[in-house]
Amino acid sequence: MRGGTSVAIEATAEDAIRAMLERHVGAVAVLDENTRVAGIFTERDVLRRLSVSGREPAQTPVREVMTTPVEMATLDTTPGQALATMVERHYRHLPIVDDDGRLLGMLSIRNVLQARVDTLTKQLDEARSVRISR
Repeated sequence: MRGGTSVAIEATAEDAIRAMLERHVGAVAVLDENTRVAGIFTERDVLRRLSVSGREPAQTPVREVMTTPVEMATLDTTPGQALATMVERHYRHLPIVDDDGRLLGMLSIRNVLQARVDTLTKQLDEARSVRISR
């Protein structure tokens, strides 16, 4: 989980795109006036809701092109639950929030899959060393 990149709900789509480019991420959380996650703005939103609409990113409020309601995870969400949600719903990003809905971080499908690959690699290495030592 990478620290969550976010923009205020008053931001423009251009502000959100710049934040994504500067942080090298594919999504930003959109935070309301109480710093709670109000939506998510992703690369897919840029393609589906902005680029083909002909709207100017600098003139378009991010709240008009963000995805909402947004599915979120908490610290109690297991990696397996997060992966299942992301796969079933075709999400590539999942905000992680505290009990008050405040952003703790942003989980990407890449994070979850890399953790799974690391676990499998470790298990294969351990199995190989047990077989060799016999």
